[in-house]
Amino acid sequence: MKLAVIGAGWSGLAAAVSATKQGHKVTVFEGSRTLGGRARAVPVTLPDGNALLLDNGQHILIGAYTETLQLMQFVGVNPDELLLRLPLTLQYPDGSGLKLPDWLSPLDALGGILQNSSWSWKDKGSLLRAATVWQLQGFRCPAQTTVQSLCSGLTQRVLQTLIEPLCVSALNTPAERASAQVFLRVLKDSLFGVRGGSNLLLPRTDLTALFPQAAATWLEKQGFSVHTASRVESVSQNESGDWIIKGTAFDGLFDAVVLAASASATAKLLDQSAPQCAPPLGQVMKRWTAQVQAIQFEEIATVYAHAPNIQLAQPMLALHNDTEHPAQFVFDKGQLGGPPGLLALVVSANTENREAVQAKVIRQGNAQLAHFLDTSRLMAVQTIVEKRATFACTPDLQRPAACIAPGLFACGDYVEGPYPATLEGAVRSGIYAAGAAFANRALPPRLNP
Repeated sequence: MKLAVIGAGWSGLAAAVSATKQGHKVTVFEGSRTLGGRARAVPVTLPDGNALLLDNGQHILIGAYTETLQLMQFVGVNPDELLLRLPLTLQYPDGSGLKLPDWLSPLDALGGILQNSSWSWKDKGSLLRAATVWQLQGFRCPAQTTVQSLCSGLTQRVLQTLIEPLCVSALNTPAERASAQVFLRVLKDSLFGVRGGSNLLLPRTDLTALFPQAAATWLEKQGFSVHTASRVESVSQNESGDWIIKGTAFDGLFDAVVLAASASATAKLLDQSAPQCAPPLGQVMKRWTAQVQAIQFEEIATVYAHAPNIQLAQPMLALHNDTEHPAQFVFDKGQLGGPPGLLALVVSANTENREAVQAKVIRQGNAQLAHFLDTSRLMAVQTIVEKRATFACTPDLQRPAACIAPGLFACGDYVEGPYPATLEGAVRSGIYAAGAAFANRALPPRLNP
């Protein structure tokens, strides 16, 4: 059967590869010239004039991203070569913080807590008691609960040095506004799942090369097309039930369609398409679009900075942050396949404009990384602000369903599912949409939480 996938980000390419594995004929349309969506490579010029491909934001994977890692391997990517695997580490420039040993799960978490010399026994006890309760309750809580409320029994030190940075990095939403249920799901899969589930997997290459380009190459080897710079302008259905795709460079008929563009782009496409459809389908599109438009989104700012010969103690360090020091993490790109001296400082849930956040982050980096800078100073290379980087993962959020109508599906990290806006959430959503698209061309069951 013929499937159109609109969008060549991680979810769209996951859907395309999965559908091809099932024996379907797939055509992918991507409006931009670069693959990867909101996890893609961008060209950057260093202070010495050399050109370099970095990313539109510093992403990390974890060992619990089982579907993503399997799909990468399937299209010919070796995760052991392109990802640096480290035990979960949330350590600060002064060496304090949490570092898990390479043990079986959940013994690695227990060992990391007990060996943390910067925590008192009161700190450790509060976390161990809370984790025991969460496990006994099956990592479930009332849908309206926030992470801050869930963790109210923890000491302030544990909240500030573990829960808050872990929450904002995983959910890109501050603990006082973040969904406790989604946070618990992340903890369950990472700390109490497969061995190495909590491991950090840091990319050694740009994000387009990490999966999207390999997936597109694999699809083309199977004889299917990935059309870049090919914007789809409308999606409608004829009387025979075929889906009509009209775009700037291609028109065609398909048995099913998977919408894999960003939430805003997908909503805009359906809003434009609804008047061209019969009233029942047009109304369904309008209702689905309204649900997407009700979602709030969060920014992520990534400040790339350079200082001659700087090398951090580890490829990734946590930073002490507040309103004047907004970055939560810093990555040493020189230890991750990039040029020496290049750092990426990340501000999740950013609320400031590009110039303001860049100035604050450079000051923060010069102050908190002074030990590694010696006599040099950080110089800003480029600051990228992804304004709709993720959805705001708030309590009891009603995310749009994957199925819009029989034969018309959406996928992406914002679509209904148990995970926050992560690469794993996007990939799983794409795999699900591909499987459901041809399930008797009928409404599939809801995503299993």
